[in-house]
Amino acid sequence: MTSPALSTPATGLAPSPAEPLRHQVLAGLAQHRIATTSQLRRMLRPDGTRQLLSRVLNKLRSDGFVDCTALPDANRSRTNAWYLTQEGSRLTRDLPVLRGRPPYPIASTTAASLKTPHTLAVVRAHLAFAADARRLGHEHGPWDWTPEVSHAIGEGERIVADAVMYYTVVESEHRRKLRAFVEVDRSTMSSERLAVKLIEYARLFQYEAQPVGRRRPAAAGPAWLRWYPVFPRVLFVLTGASRARLDNRMSDLQAMVAQHPLVAALAREVRLGAAVLEDIEQHGPAQAVWVPLAGGKPRPWTEL
Repeated sequence: MTSPALSTPATGLAPSPAEPLRHQVLAGLAQHRIATTSQLRRMLRPDGTRQLLSRVLNKLRSDGFVDCTALPDANRSRTNAWYLTQEGSRLTRDLPVLRGRPPYPIASTTAASLKTPHTLAVVRAHLAFAADARRLGHEHGPWDWTPEVSHAIGEGERIVADAVMYYTVVESEHRRKLRAFVEVDRSTMSSERLAVKLIEYARLFQYEAQPVGRRRPAAAGPAWLRWYPVFPRVLFVLTGASRARLDNRMSDLQAMVAQHPLVAALAREVRLGAAVLEDIEQHGPAQAVWVPLAGGKPRPWTEL
């Protein structure tokens, strides 16, 4: 679970080829938990070859720093999902881009297989934004996407975002820094449970940490101000079901905004949207594929 205080992004495009690819692969797996060979290529060397990544991964595996689990494939072609071993996780602790973040090793192929479907879907969402950023000349790289960021919301409870995204829109001489909490839903939970996530974000928006003891000054405003200058957008990325079912899930999210007073208050201050993962992969997140949860026509995520 990632501490939000350690989630400061290192904004940029694809990593510099001057940095050893071996180190980048280790850092990429430490940051994103699990990724396929193809995903790592698109993340770290979008203009490189699959064979280049395969050579590096196989050498890291023989050295005991990474391992993989095979994904089921209807075409019977082997696809590996890679993750750090205990030794690889220890090795990444001192990488500058990950300094201060807790290690995240995966103990076995069984543990990896349980996490793989959701984690790979989260990486897919990141790669769609990264490809859009390269195409548009914006800034969003591998280290601008922090998975599993946890925040307290009161009463001993926490909200864990699937990812926090940092994205810089570059327009002529102007730079606009955007942030978003990203929730990737594979339709494995009920639609109601998905919509309840909006209540948790509404609680985070209002939550003020209580001082412990008498020597500490009272909290100055909401706790989220400790990490964000403005409250991040909340983006739901949906997949894993028919278009009709995904549309119904979006409608349920909109109903939560309309009916729940805390969520309605959140929607008046924070941009909330939902899109289908396959749409943002095919068309790009910057296209009008996002449904505003407060109502209105589909639009780009930057214009919610």
